[in-house]
Parts: sequence; structure tokens; C-alpha cells
Amino acid sequence: MFDDCGVVPIAFAGGVLFADVVATPIGGLLVAVDERGAVRAVDWVDHEARMMRLIARHCGAVELRRRVLPAVVQEAFTRYFAGELNAMSGLSVVTAGTVFQRAVWSALRLIPPGTMVSYAALAERIGRPRAVRAVGAANGANPVSIAIPCHRVVGRDGALVGYAGGLSRKRWLLAHEQRA
Repeated sequence: MFDDCGVVPIAFAGGVLFADVVATPIGGLLVAVDERGAVRAVDWVDHEARMMRLIARHCGAVELRRRVLPAVVQEAFTRYFAGELNAMSGLSVVTAGTVFQRAVWSALRLIPPGTMVSYAALAERIGRPRAVRAVGAANGANPVSIAIPCHRVVGRDGALVGYAGGLSRKRWLLAHEQRA
């Protein structure tokens, strides 16, 4: 069952995910899909170990095999980095996670490109205004960066904080979205 943002909350029955690298202006992006082509994990190639830990946490023991991504997935990422910022909205994204995490990740998909929200504002959006730290933890556990745009969340004062791919990439992504 899809929630209202296209994040499908089902666990992975195990087995194999297929991955390939998408070239971007700020480094290679490793994208993993399941047998149906749904995006299961995304992270920068220099953070592959982190991605594998998140996959294990969300999907259990999984073998990651290199394979060319489905055209729709490859094109969505290519179009996003070319400036078509809504290209990710149509992607099928599947996560496990807790009900709370999925609520945070769904809310992230509702943040328009080129805008930022604070962790506190995001907590309010999901109806949990006192759960700011938990929102931060869920944001940090997002296994599908870019498609679930965790880079759009900033500190209360607008400071760039907490991006697993590095603050220089977060800065670039936000500037890219504001330019386009």
C-alpha cells in the first residue's frame, strides 16, 4: 500500500538488490533497486559501507549485484542533476523502517525543491512537535537520499547540519535546487 508520497512501507524478503553508479557533478551516486525496479537505497560511492549498513538494517542480509539500472531510474537521477528538480517525484521508492521513520521520509518528499525546513518544522509537519531529535535520527537513517530529499532539512537557525554525504554536497544540492 502506498502512502501519500509514494514510499511503500514493506520489508525486503531477502536475496538480491541490483545497483549501478550514476555520474553526478559531485561524485558517483550508488543506486540500488529491487527485482521490480523500485529504488531501495541511494548513497554516494564513497559512502558505500554506510549504504550497506542501512540496507542490512532495513532489508536483512542482501547481496548487492552490479547491473545497469532500469531506464526510468537512471533517467530520473540524470534529469534531476540536469536541473529538472521534480524528476524524482515519479520514482517508486520502497523502504522498510518504522512507522515513525516512514512518516518522516514521506514528509521529506513533500518539501518542494529549492526550499529548506528545520528539523523542528518537520517534526511539526508530522504532528510530533516534541520529536525533533527523533526526526533528526530518522532523517539520518534515510536509505534513499536524493529521492527522499533529506538534504533539504537544516538547523533551526538555517545552519547546514547533518548530511551523511558531507556538508559540501548538501551545500551543492541546495544551491543546485535554488538555481534551477
